[in-house]
Amino acid sequence: MLLLDRQGAKTDVFSRIETADQPAGDAVLAPFALIDDLLAERGDNRRIGVLVENTCKAEALEPYLARLALIVIAFPSGTDGRGFSLARQIRQRGFKGILRASGPLFPDQFPQALACGFHEVEIPDANAARQPVAQWLAAANRISLAYQRNFGATENIFDLRRGARPAGEKEND
Repeated sequence: MLLLDRQGAKTDVFSRIETADQPAGDAVLAPFALIDDLLAERGDNRRIGVLVENTCKAEALEPYLARLALIVIAFPSGTDGRGFSLARQIRQRGFKGILRASGPLFPDQFPQALACGFHEVEIPDANAARQPVAQWLAAANRISLAYQRNFGATENIFDLRRGARPAGEKEND
């Protein structure tokens, strides 16, 4: 799988494990079902990441957000956008760690992923062969403003329009 962020391809520092007793380094990524075991066993000494389905409820993650370093949201297909909504909800609940989208996304979805709060995307090798890193980076820089209030952005189209109105003009948006 190809892992990339706004700067391009990067190395994944998290070791994937399937059971809580598997040996791993200082940063582990495991299925969400193992979260309680991992936190009990590893405490705060290691960076812990969890992999969740895009059908997971943000409320289920909320008690763990302060202790997680990474949340990976699985996208079963590039046409299933529930992961974008989940990312936004996780950010609204105060998650400060790394948020990763994983699955067969398209480069044109990269700006949306970043706007929803994702730091990085992980795409299957077959997709990476058809859509090189340069396409992803070009897509990320193609859209500079959006109507939605983006995660981490300071301005959106509505705010700019509102600021450009003469004093006292009625707002309709």
